[in-house]
Amino acid sequence: MPRIQKTQIVLALAAAFSAPMASADEPLDYVLPSSTVPGEAHVTADRIEGAMENVLQARGNVVVTRDDQKLNSDWLDYYQAKNNVKAGDHFTLTRQQDRVDGTLLDYNLDSRTGTGQQPVFQSGTPGKQMRGDGREVIFRGKDNYRVMQSEATTCSVGDDSWYLKSSQLDLDYTSGIGTAYNAHVVFQGVPILYSPWLDFSLDGKRKSGLLYPTLQGGSRGVDLAIPYYFNLAPNYDATLTTHLNTKHGVILGGEFRYLQPEYSGWLYTEQNQRDTATHRYRYLWSGAHRQTLAPGLTAGYDATTVSDDNYFSDMGDRYTVADNVNLLRQAYINYGKSWEGGSTNFGVTALRYQTLQATGTTVTPPYAKLPELTLNANQQLPWGLTGNLTSVLTEFSHPTLQEGQRWVIYPSISLPFQRTWGFFKPKLGIHATDYQLNSFKGANAYSVDRTLPIVSIDSGLYFDRQVNMFGGERTQTLEPRLFYLNVPARDQSRIPNFDSSLNDFGFAQIFTENDYSGYDRIAPANQVTAALTSQLIDNDSGREIIRAAFGQRFYFDSTQLNADGTLGKRTTGASDFLASLGGEVVKNWNLDSLYQYSATTHAPVQYNVSLRYQPAAGKVVSLRYRFYSNNQVNAQGLPENLHEVDLGVQWPLTRSLYALARTDYSLQDRQIMQQLAGIEYNSGCWLLRLVAEQYITNLTQRKTGFYFQVELKGLGALGTNPLQTLRLAIPGYTQTNDIQP
Repeated sequence: MPRIQKTQIVLALAAAFSAPMASADEPLDYVLPSSTVPGEAHVTADRIEGAMENVLQARGNVVVTRDDQKLNSDWLDYYQAKNNVKAGDHFTLTRQQDRVDGTLLDYNLDSRTGTGQQPVFQSGTPGKQMRGDGREVIFRGKDNYRVMQSEATTCSVGDDSWYLKSSQLDLDYTSGIGTAYNAHVVFQGVPILYSPWLDFSLDGKRKSGLLYPTLQGGSRGVDLAIPYYFNLAPNYDATLTTHLNTKHGVILGGEFRYLQPEYSGWLYTEQNQRDTATHRYRYLWSGAHRQTLAPGLTAGYDATTVSDDNYFSDMGDRYTVADNVNLLRQAYINYGKSWEGGSTNFGVTALRYQTLQATGTTVTPPYAKLPELTLNANQQLPWGLTGNLTSVLTEFSHPTLQEGQRWVIYPSISLPFQRTWGFFKPKLGIHATDYQLNSFKGANAYSVDRTLPIVSIDSGLYFDRQVNMFGGERTQTLEPRLFYLNVPARDQSRIPNFDSSLNDFGFAQIFTENDYSGYDRIAPANQVTAALTSQLIDNDSGREIIRAAFGQRFYFDSTQLNADGTLGKRTTGASDFLASLGGEVVKNWNLDSLYQYSATTHAPVQYNVSLRYQPAAGKVVSLRYRFYSNNQVNAQGLPENLHEVDLGVQWPLTRSLYALARTDYSLQDRQIMQQLAGIEYNSGCWLLRLVAEQYITNLTQRKTGFYFQVELKGLGALGTNPLQTLRLAIPGYTQTNDIQP
């Protein structure tokens, strides 16, 4: 006889002979037959009576289990025909990690659908759980709920700092989307946001819908941004943003991003049909694209344009203003191929810039390159030799300066010798340049060329030893390095300067072949550069306790090249002297410093010291002191020193409250260049950031900015995000969400 028939007979007999004959401390245990869904339902109770083919009644400490479902209640009626249960006066239904408590339950075990009254619920995976209560819960299948007249939050039990109040809340864990209707976000008892409908992610994945608005204030006006996000596909999306700005009016913004195995890119725009401050149409377009056309063959573009010179100073913050003077517009195609012992790369690029002229200043635009063809190749040769080739052909265009064509070809051969104890690398190259220059200011077109042999020898040694120092076993290293360079002197005054500038003198530059960037100026050299680097490393942790470096060039020939291409004479036989000292000298104390002393003026050219104390995440004090000789221009256009002290702090005032501050003070001008103050509060369930800053945008203007952001755990953030500003202003800043207690 099948098992299900045995069960029916047992239950029928139990009903006929009265189930109360069982002892109260021996609850009855029955198997309820399933109808359409695999799995058996087990029920235990203090008392069970009724006919299985009709209604089975369980009373007292009722427990029903089926698959991943478990129901506890005071009483339960089971209807076999529909495999439906009704339970009360109090019930607890758990489905995997979800739990619903309530007063009355009407529920189908097969379809997992039904209703529950006065629910108190908790759903979602650990770390992404939502809890709350309501008037009624509607079970809509597996992992799908609807709660009427609900209040829900992601805070821990007992913490209702914020909650989402709605007339209807849908939680669909199958799609990973939650939706609230007639929704109010209540923070500390105060409604801070209302929306007729509000949807949000339940699993952290992207989803279409309204994002939380941002509010930002300052010199550029109070700006309310309302973004809508389109999750078009897993590999592309779009965001449309409406800005309501008290100073500039309505601004519409849009961003589209895409990602495919063969290509990727983005497109962004801001459109202001009539700026209420300037009474004109203003815009920003920016985009980039990169695509693989075939193995080794790539192409793309990168471009930004704005409607006027003051766009970023009016619309952006300090960092967008500083980063956007020459707006790049370029398109390119590259082909690269590698093989055993060599590789080659060929590229074609067309680029020009939009140069923004700040009020009171004049900036000369860089040359456009229309186009530039580049070839780089290297090959391993017999006897350990390595051959390299660089060739660049460029057509330079400019509205006011000399135009023309430049062709550079630079073949070289080297013999690198590398061992664990040191290296030795001699190199010989021929740098040839040809110019075909257009007529300019009444002068006829002409050509000029330049050919220079370049000889260099780079060498170094590695020494290390084990020492017992500062209470532990350490490794001390000593690394001397010598770099010899010989380049003949050539007058280059007839060669226009398309893209060359004098490099900053430092440790990264003193071991290069040319003092100038680009190809228009090649400095003469008969010199040797000597440097010495030493480290002290903790053997147990790998911590760099001390790092010291010293370097200087020594000239065997006094000839030097001026920026205009003429030759001159050095007055000293040595370059500026460089020294740096850094490391984690004491645990949690990091030092970084650089000193440059002029052999010509016998005075410092620059010195800067950075000291940072960071005993733990969220605890940092940074002090920076900088001096650069004639590094900037004053209001009269004359060079002057940059002399600043910079203090940045992030420090906890309590377990949850952090203070934020930064002051950048100019000792030269005796004024504050930038100051920032704020607080960051993290309750674990919600986070508040309040930041204000003031900064100088140019020689005559000072602007302010305000950031206010409330971040609700698991729901999103409202306000303007100041994280980029904080990371740049305070070295070592840690987002409090990432701080482990």
